[in-house]
Amino acid sequence: MNDGDSRRIFAYHERTKHRLERYAAGPETLDWSAQPDPFRTFEGTDRIRLPLLADRLDTSYPDLHRPGAVPPRALTLDSVGLLLELSLALSAWKEYGPDRWSLRCNPSSGNLHPTEGYVVCQNLDGLDDGIYHYLSRDHALECRARATPDTADGPSRLLIGLSSIHWREAWKYGERAFRYCQLDTGHAIGALRYAAAALGWGLRRVEMADAGVTARLLGLDRASEFAGAEGEEAELLLEVFIEPAPPLPPPVFGNLKWAGKANVLDPHPMYHWPVIDEVADASRGSVQATPSPPETDYPPRADLPAVAAAAVIRQRRSAQRFDRRFELVRNDFYALLDALLARPCAPWDVWDLTPALHPVLFVHRVTGLAPGLYALPRSRDAETKLRAALRPDFAWTRPSDCPRHLPLFLLAEGGCGPLARTVCCHQAIATDSAFALGMLAEFEGILNAAPWRYRQLHWEAGLLGQALYLEAEARGLRGTGIGCYFDDAFHELLGLSGKAFQSLYHFTVGRPLDDPRITTEAPYPRNRA
Repeated sequence: MNDGDSRRIFAYHERTKHRLERYAAGPETLDWSAQPDPFRTFEGTDRIRLPLLADRLDTSYPDLHRPGAVPPRALTLDSVGLLLELSLALSAWKEYGPDRWSLRCNPSSGNLHPTEGYVVCQNLDGLDDGIYHYLSRDHALECRARATPDTADGPSRLLIGLSSIHWREAWKYGERAFRYCQLDTGHAIGALRYAAAALGWGLRRVEMADAGVTARLLGLDRASEFAGAEGEEAELLLEVFIEPAPPLPPPVFGNLKWAGKANVLDPHPMYHWPVIDEVADASRGSVQATPSPPETDYPPRADLPAVAAAAVIRQRRSAQRFDRRFELVRNDFYALLDALLARPCAPWDVWDLTPALHPVLFVHRVTGLAPGLYALPRSRDAETKLRAALRPDFAWTRPSDCPRHLPLFLLAEGGCGPLARTVCCHQAIATDSAFALGMLAEFEGILNAAPWRYRQLHWEAGLLGQALYLEAEARGLRGTGIGCYFDDAFHELLGLSGKAFQSLYHFTVGRPLDDPRITTEAPYPRNRA
């Protein structure tokens, strides 16, 4: 990495901002009948159909947040299937008129799903050593490479690799698509962490695997097998663990027999966005030393809804409309924000970096709480940084009944619905909800020191989004991630100048209004269960 990388990243970020006078560059028209195939497959691979076991899981939602509450399951084919069923699998099919589309447990911008999942395993009961691609459409593993028996020595290991297919997002969103691919990677990390917690497992990033190592391990650099098809960008490796132990390097297989050729997702692409390839090249990570976990002194989560974890995970949806008359109970509002604090439990124990994303909230309708702008600094020194960067006339007062450990501050009192709607590309969901928020990232200082953190800042934003999604669902509410917002209009509202902080993601929570014309079907044929 060098100064040129950070310059390219700053240039990309500036270029892809939506502005009040114009949107970031994207396609001039969309033909929804020619949308890219949402499912990557590898022709010529052996397929292993995974069991559907989530209905039998008795883990509760509170158990996800209590380390040690769930006895760990053995590493087997069945438990791998359950991990994937609760993270990257389909959660439903929807139909409206002649249109039919799938939803997944992991959220995605525009429901386009650029994130692909891979399984790397050694010494697992019921699954040969090797590398597998997860096909969510069929809840099946495609065997990309099988190891010969003489490589199968040592302990059981299970790793999940994530990659992005940029074209899936760029087809609709143009140059801004790289941002959304990274947010979706963060969503997937969160989905996998919650799913692992439901099985009593820990999950951590494999820091010793840089982008090149990850691509080689997953077979993403095998050009002949992607010839004529859309490529995949390696993002990261995650490893499941049952007992804490020093991290290990990625597995090394002595002799792999590769199989499969990637399918073509879009046979007639109309556009090409070279700037996406440029920012991807500038932001590829290198091997990093494992940092110390961030220090926290927050009390354990309390008063969590006693609902089934699998039900919350699988019923997660993005709200399309909100009930503008609904008023959120204040304790539920505080609990939703409490879920964003970096405790040593799911999902934040997968994130070994000091929090760098800090929500600024548009509070519309919360019982007993004044409407207005609020801030939630998520690290020890973030309050000081934000006070110095934001408008000098902000109040920075604490709500009188706010839990002592929750660092929530009122910046300015008053109705802010029209402001939220304008900032979020004039979308009604930003003001019809109970509250909306924008996630401010510590930006320039971090990227000058480590340009590859551009991806990780978006991953952290996606993690925040996934925490809000599940916490809202558990409380009978619903959230929606908002990737369309006017970056600098939000900054100007807050008095920000320069690049010390930048907004990376917006989100909104309220009571959803369902469309009765849209029907819902089970994600997989019932006889599969």
